[in-house]
Amino acid sequence: GGLRIMVDNVPMNHGTQGHGQGYLGSLKTLSPELVEEVVLIDGPFSAEYGDFSGLGVVQILQRETMPDRITARFQTGNYDSVRGFAAWSPSWRDRDALFAYEGSYTNGPFEKPLNYRRDNVTGNYIWRLGGASRFGVKWNGGLNRYDSSGQLPLDEVAAGRLSRWGWLSPGDGGRVQMGRGGAYYRRELGGGAVLKLDGFVERSLFDLYSNFTFFLNDPVNGDAIQQHDSRLTEGANVQYLRPQLFDGGAGLLSLGGNFIGSQNIVDLRQRIDRNPIALVTAAHANVANGGFYVQESLELWNRRLQVGGGLRLDTFRYAITDLVYPALSGVESVAPLQPKAFVSLTPSRRMPVKIFFNYGRGVASIDARSAVQHPDGPLVTKLDFFQFGASHHAGRRFSWKAALFLIDSSNQMVYVPDDGTIEFTDPSRSYGAEFRLSAAVTHSVSFDGGITKVFNAYYKNTEPRVYVDRAPHFVANAGLTLNGWKGWTGSLRMRAINHYRLDGLDPAVLAMGHTVFDLALARPIHRNLALNFALDNIFDRDYWETQNYFESRLQGQPPRWRVHATPGYGRTIAVGLTIKLGGK
Repeated sequence: GGLRIMVDNVPMNHGTQGHGQGYLGSLKTLSPELVEEVVLIDGPFSAEYGDFSGLGVVQILQRETMPDRITARFQTGNYDSVRGFAAWSPSWRDRDALFAYEGSYTNGPFEKPLNYRRDNVTGNYIWRLGGASRFGVKWNGGLNRYDSSGQLPLDEVAAGRLSRWGWLSPGDGGRVQMGRGGAYYRRELGGGAVLKLDGFVERSLFDLYSNFTFFLNDPVNGDAIQQHDSRLTEGANVQYLRPQLFDGGAGLLSLGGNFIGSQNIVDLRQRIDRNPIALVTAAHANVANGGFYVQESLELWNRRLQVGGGLRLDTFRYAITDLVYPALSGVESVAPLQPKAFVSLTPSRRMPVKIFFNYGRGVASIDARSAVQHPDGPLVTKLDFFQFGASHHAGRRFSWKAALFLIDSSNQMVYVPDDGTIEFTDPSRSYGAEFRLSAAVTHSVSFDGGITKVFNAYYKNTEPRVYVDRAPHFVANAGLTLNGWKGWTGSLRMRAINHYRLDGLDPAVLAMGHTVFDLALARPIHRNLALNFALDNIFDRDYWETQNYFESRLQGQPPRWRVHATPGYGRTIAVGLTIKLGGK
């Protein structure tokens, strides 16, 4: 079902992508100073969102204007890290504008320098048209390039033959270029109704150089690959919201539609260093997704009872022109329905605890090459999400939410972009619980945290039972936030996962978990100056991020199944100075 990531209503998940279905490469053009709000939507319970939204949606909203006309930030830290941010944000009587640039560089802790360079530009121009109308144009673009050390075989690290910061394959790294332009229109209508329109066009180039299996398939030249994606994407959204009032209750009608299309060249090449030596796969993909939805929510019984439901219809069209094997070209389509339903009840006003039940079906598109090569297989992944729980909100002072969940996923057809093969999986089921809490500790200190525990996750119709791997069964996060204490603001954050299976049959093959703490502080030192300080991985914990179990072979050694991983950063320090001029 996936997790849908959006920035200003633009979907970030790329379908039929060179590195993998749903890849999020465009997020690298996001500058943290411009993030105004992050909205988390749990589960596929809203009909507004379609592809990749089976587990939920993260909507990142960027600023359209800054509090000051000029903002500049300069940062430096260990690992040869430097970073700069500058924004000019003029405002007039009926217009706002924003022009921003971010540039950064770091070598990381690696023995082979990371040489990571990022340059981003972001901006918008907004017209307030009078009355309740608003029109804006937005743009965002960036380029980044880097060298990398790849995934390391952990048995070599444990034996002392390879450092956790070491490397094996020369030429690993990548480069991404992206430019996007868009526009939106908002108008408030009579009776509180709202009409929203937006659209965008995006152009991106992507190249990733990696080597996962080293010399397993080609003992002479090695297994190093280049994954390429050259893409043009266009999208549009329309939404109409209409509130309803009646005796003893209220309602909200939401209806609209979405479209996204992409045309891209995607190919896989064998390489030595960064020089291609053989073309493995190449195709022109043309993928289109259009969706229409309607949803109604009602508040009844003096708003103590909320009921609602929705229906969404998505159509997916997969078209492939294979440039290596023309017989693998073709066109396929599918149109899945996605029902939604939800109900919540507050039994007593004296103890305002809300009991709720949510159901939603979400879908995720597949790589178009899988759909065309196996048209009798599942052309989308379907996910049915059931959630039952209770919650309590006492304003900003205290709130909690506890829920049980059950997720049924259909059988899947997965295209593996590392070698051009296709994998099939059985339907799966997972169930567990989650708990979230936020509370004001003092007037200037607040706490928030959450725990998700998966009790079980397995594939149906398997004997012996095969368990879902490469997914943590315990995830926790917590934080203390400081706001306005003698001028200080900041946070202390913790994130943790437990060890988890890397093999569906062998419980002894495990990924290592970790617990990491991060600290961030800021304080004005002058009317126009502020000092910023960040300390990530405070306790310098050795941990591994991406971890996978597969067969590989080092040069001159026999093949071996083993765990491969990328190291998490050690203690990272950054100190910065922020300048603000021309407060509005």
